[in-house]
This record gives sequence, C-alpha cells and structure tokens, in this order.
Amino acid sequence: MAQLKDDCFAFGGELTPLASALAILAERVGPVATAEMVALRAAHGRVLAANVTTARDVPPHDNSAVDGYAVYFDDLKADAETRLKVGGRAAAGHPLRRPAKRGEAVRIFTGAPMPVGADGTQKTGPDAVFMEEDCERLGDHVICPPGLKRGANRRFAGEDVKVGDVILQRGRRLRAQEIGLAASVGMTELAVYRRLRTAVFSTGDEVRDPSKDAPAGCIFDANRFAIMALLESLGAEVTDLGILADDAVSVTAALRKASKDHDLLVTSGGISAGEEDHVRAAVAALGRIHFWRLAIRPGRPIALGQVGATAFLGLPGNPVAAMVTFLVIGRPLVLLLSGAGDVTCSRFPVIAGFDYKKKKGRREWARVRLQSNGGGPPVAVKYRSSGAGILSSMVEADGLVELPEEMDGLTQGAVVDFLPFGGVMG
Repeated sequence: MAQLKDDCFAFGGELTPLASALAILAERVGPVATAEMVALRAAHGRVLAANVTTARDVPPHDNSAVDGYAVYFDDLKADAETRLKVGGRAAAGHPLRRPAKRGEAVRIFTGAPMPVGADGTQKTGPDAVFMEEDCERLGDHVICPPGLKRGANRRFAGEDVKVGDVILQRGRRLRAQEIGLAASVGMTELAVYRRLRTAVFSTGDEVRDPSKDAPAGCIFDANRFAIMALLESLGAEVTDLGILADDAVSVTAALRKASKDHDLLVTSGGISAGEEDHVRAAVAALGRIHFWRLAIRPGRPIALGQVGATAFLGLPGNPVAAMVTFLVIGRPLVLLLSGAGDVTCSRFPVIAGFDYKKKKGRREWARVRLQSNGGGPPVAVKYRSSGAGILSSMVEADGLVELPEEMDGLTQGAVVDFLPFGGVMG
C-alpha cells in the first residue's frame, strides 16, 4: 500500500519550494513492495531489503601486494644490502606448504598468502615483501637493498572488511561494485525488494503511437516512451497502457483497473482544469489528487495523488517538462516506493558559459552541454532554445544547470551546480 497520507500533498496558496516538497516525500513515502530472495546474478539494479553482514574477512589471509620476495624484516641489515637464500615459492592459490625459515627469502607473487612462521601462523612469518625489480637475483640467492620498512607490500587479513561488519545497508540500490562486494564474502543470493509495478498511459485524441501514419493535427507519443524508459532504468516493471481517448469514462475505467495490480500509475498531460483534461477528474473520483504548486521551471502542472491505495504521478504534457519533473520529483518517488534509502542526486560545480535571467523565488533548470576548460571546472554551454517542447535539447545536453530560488539571474563566468543526466537517468 502506498504510504501517502490524506493530507500529504495538500498544498495551497503560495508556490511550494522544491526542497520542501522533497522533504515531505522523504518523510511520508515508504516502500510498498515486499522482499524476496534473488540470486546474485539477478540482483543488479535492485534495492536491498536487509543489511548484509559478512561472516568472512576480506582478504581472508595476509597476502602479498606485489611480485617479489617475502622476508623477515629482522633479517635485514639496516644500512647495507642483505643476501638471502631463496628457499621456497608462494603463488595465489598455492601457498608455501611449510613454515618459512629465518634467514631465507620466499619467492612470492601478487595475491599469494604470506608464509607462516614456526608456530604455523602468519603473525610469526615473514613480515615484509621486496618488489622483484628492487632486488638482484643471483642463482639461488637474492640481494635485497636497504631501506625497506616493516610490513611493506603486505596486505592484512580483514583489511577490506572484517567478520561481523555490515558491508551493505538496507535501502541501497545495488550496482556492480555492491554485487562484487557481496560475492567477495561468499554471498550467493540477496534479499531485495520486489520490483515496483508501474503502469504508464497517455491521453489525447491527437496522440498517436510512433508509426508512419500521423494525420494532420496529430503528434507521435514521445512522453510515454521516454517515461517508460526512465522507469525501467530505475528497476521498475512497466505496463504500457497505451493511449486513451479523451473520454472520461475510458480514462476512469483504465485507472480503476490498473490500480488493482500496480503500485504506481504515471501519465503526462490531462491534469489541468480544462474541459478535455479528464485525468484529473478521474483520479479525484477514484481516490484523491493533490496538486503540487511547485515553484519550478519547467514543470507545471505536476500532480501527485492516489487511486485507491495506488500512488499516482501526473507529469506535464510538454516533453522537456515531463522529463525534467520526472528526474527531480518522479525519480525520488519511484525510489522511495521501491525501498531505496538515498534518493539524492549528485551535483558538481561548473562554470556558466552563458547569461540567464529568471524570476526570484523559483528554481529553474537550463539544458547544457559541457566543454573542457583546461585544468579548471568544465564550462556549461546552454542549448539555444529554452522551450519546454524542444525534446532535441535533451538529446544534445549532458545535463542540467540548476538555478536556485534566491537567484534572479546568472552572469557568464559564475560557478553553478550541474546535474548530470548520467546521475539521474538510472
């Protein structure tokens, strides 16, 4: 059940700052999916439903960080070369099968376990490794230079993670590196949240599926396909409900049916107060709709509500506005419903390569491409058009420059925050 309280998004009066809206999302929206166990190979992109605690040290034993010679530090001369007999060999997967003797060097390779000492433990064995290129091999002896420090080129057991460590926190969305870490401690399956079940549809008698047939006055449906791709990049399962006619009965019936077996319904357009905006009326009749009168551009109107217990997200009809509002509002909503703990987007500073005027009190995003700036921060070059219907601008851009509410304009050369598409589209 979507955790959207009745008064959750009931705003009126002044426009709501984006930060306030996101804070309410974080506070009042939680996971709707149950947990399931999946094989490690199937866990990529899923949200972890339980902490992962390791029962194994990584690495499991002290090992060599280089190819070279393992020695007892106390056998070395402090200010002169040391000549040692090479008494054995240790490679990854093939440790020295006996305790290392004092006064000998063991030929060792990267990843090989450090030899044990007289008591059979690594604590009393060789405690430093010379890199082979620093030594001179003479028959069955090796000449080692002075200056090596105790513990040099030795990796210690548990240096990465130790038994009992929580290595992955519940709510983390699993990337390749998390999968690798789980594998390194011997995990074969993980508890993850079930994929969020989403349904997407468009409305409009003028909207057509992409084809060679678009009569005069009609447009191809770009929004639905872009939104489905964005949802899938976040790990959601998507049902394509196609294009619904501008008919209140059809829209209401489709919403009612979809709400029974989905966690989130998403559409674009049809949420204003016009005579042909049937989505808003249908959602209100079937549940509750809460307009977010957000102080943002592009991005109005945007609505969040619920059809019964199923969350509903209504995006603007203009393609750019639909994608931008999905990235800043839809993405955190989807991730929170999916059980994710951290839904923030990374930003980094860039140099503005353009002037820009805006209204104070409203957060805005400009589509930009980055250019190299020698050794300094990259320069953001604004796309030539700011229109909310110019979808090609999203293709040409690397991301968005974010202009906060307190700004009333931007001067070329100023430092601004950049939101890369690579950090939010997936």
